[in-house]
Amino acid sequence: MIREALSGEHRDYTTGKISRLIVLLAIPMVLEMLMESLFGVVDIYFVARLGADAVATVTLTESTLVLVFGIALGLSMATTAVVARRIGEKDPEGASIAAVQAIIIGLGISVVVGAIGIEFAPGLLRIMGASPAVIATGHQYTAILLGGSLVIFLIFLINAIFRGAGDAALAMRTLWLANAINIILDPCLINGWGPFPHLGVMGAAVATTTGRAVGVAYQVHALLRGKSRVRIHLAQIRLNMDVMIRLIRVSITGMIQFLISMASWLALIRIASLFGTAAVAGYGLGIRIFMFVILPSWGLSNAAATLVGQNLGAGHPERSEKAVYLTGFYNMCYMALLSVVFLCFAPQLAGFFTNDTTVLPVAVLLLRVLSVGNICYAWGMVLVQAFNGAGDTTTPSIINFVCYWMFQIPLAWFLATVAGMGPKGVFSAIPTAEAAMTIAAMFMFRRGAWKKKKI
Repeated sequence: MIREALSGEHRDYTTGKISRLIVLLAIPMVLEMLMESLFGVVDIYFVARLGADAVATVTLTESTLVLVFGIALGLSMATTAVVARRIGEKDPEGASIAAVQAIIIGLGISVVVGAIGIEFAPGLLRIMGASPAVIATGHQYTAILLGGSLVIFLIFLINAIFRGAGDAALAMRTLWLANAINIILDPCLINGWGPFPHLGVMGAAVATTTGRAVGVAYQVHALLRGKSRVRIHLAQIRLNMDVMIRLIRVSITGMIQFLISMASWLALIRIASLFGTAAVAGYGLGIRIFMFVILPSWGLSNAAATLVGQNLGAGHPERSEKAVYLTGFYNMCYMALLSVVFLCFAPQLAGFFTNDTTVLPVAVLLLRVLSVGNICYAWGMVLVQAFNGAGDTTTPSIINFVCYWMFQIPLAWFLATVAGMGPKGVFSAIPTAEAAMTIAAMFMFRRGAWKKKKI
């Protein structure tokens, strides 16, 4: 089954045993998600040797990038939903036309975002609460990563096309290639090995952007040469306003959904910055570890989204619902195991990346607090992706707004400042809000309105 999943063989996900299809989709999607997270883990591994200011630079920049990721993920989610629906309807040409329109939208947005990032990098770090030392150390890192928004958008969007079509293995190979380039270039450019210049923390940004650019080149080749179920022909590379408007309609609430979620993380790190650079660095390190190890869960959730979209397109809503419940159960089992790992081995996990006596305890505390909410969060992420796979981006947007902005952020500020809990108060608000989100998502999912969504 593993060989079959990694082979990239085209198959019909609207028929057959659902549990088997979940595994066939999830294996390459899990590996894809692990590879995406590996960008940040590799960067923080090498940058951590440069000191707390360098780690804080990477953390604050990544926190700023969440806004870029939110836009890219919102558009990507809509793209996956539309492509999956067209594939389920046995309309590959419609899927190709939707893919082209999504790429055109992404190109336009990324140019604007990149220009803003290059021009205002120091100011963005200052807004995030960076000290003058952090700004001096890292503003070029921030400018390069934000300036390279084009490759961020394209690698997200085209992989979304592959996932919607059921070509999860292509998305996985893209990030294998991109990460291989990043892993090779990171230490060379950060430390100035051999003929490479000594760029310090800026070298991590150059390596990451270069790796993603190579990955995009591979993706474009796959789309144009017919390696994917979605093949783009030159005649299709033109504006199609009807399809573009439909994509934008789904994308806007999708972007809002992810921006709400990611901006809440931005607010949390801003609150954490009230307690010094060590708190920011520990938060950033702990979150990177957490996001890396839960990415298999996002891979499972993405598999559910593809199955929901394709089976709704094929007129099988009952298969879509069954796929969500099975995926949620598998995800719960995995996240429960992670809770045990975090509770028992958090010092060893964080200690692998840093031995800073001020940063390490903060990262350990974060991992242990987050472990409390893992089982509930496992169901929440699958349910949200099920809505997205159906093209219903409005419901999770409302849920995220209420649970994160109206509940999580005020609670984090209250616990950290008024209640005097400091960083622990910020961290405690996270699993509490995730539990509220999961309960709300399950209630809305069981109502079943998502089964009737037209896109």
